[in-house]
Amino acid sequence: MAGGVAGMMAAALPASRALAGGHCEALLLTCMDYRLTHEITDYMDKRGLTHKYDHVILAGASLGALNDRFPHWAEGFMTHIDLAVQLHQVHRVIVLDHRDCGAYKMLLGEAAVKDADTELKSHVKQLYALRSAVLAKHPHMEVEIGLMALDGTVMQIV
Repeated sequence: MAGGVAGMMAAALPASRALAGGHCEALLLTCMDYRLTHEITDYMDKRGLTHKYDHVILAGASLGALNDRFPHWAEGFMTHIDLAVQLHQVHRVIVLDHRDCGAYKMLLGEAAVKDADTELKSHVKQLYALRSAVLAKHPHMEVEIGLMALDGTVMQIV
């Protein structure tokens, strides 16, 4: 299919929406896990980002945006960044993985999340890889990465 996901997304935007602009601070990538929707909103609100971010949701967050099993998800995520830059002048990507992620278990296997330390290492490796991929395409972009616990607390990864 010519154009792939990027072509389909551009074609799906009506001309009036394509011209609609504005500014927001960031594009947020999170997992689809229903257990954390309120905690994610609270986290962004506490950071002063209420109504100041675009939100992309993929199973596994960083893993969803960069994996061998579903490579088209990466194309879709990068296209979302492109559109967020064009439409909303986004200059920062925030990637927020979470503990006890079913996508990590399914895509990487139980061994990758067998205990808290191994789980942390798996997330950090994936978050670093996605940050590198985003910066390779958008070197001007700030990329923040973090890991949310099920209680909503976030560990910033540097």
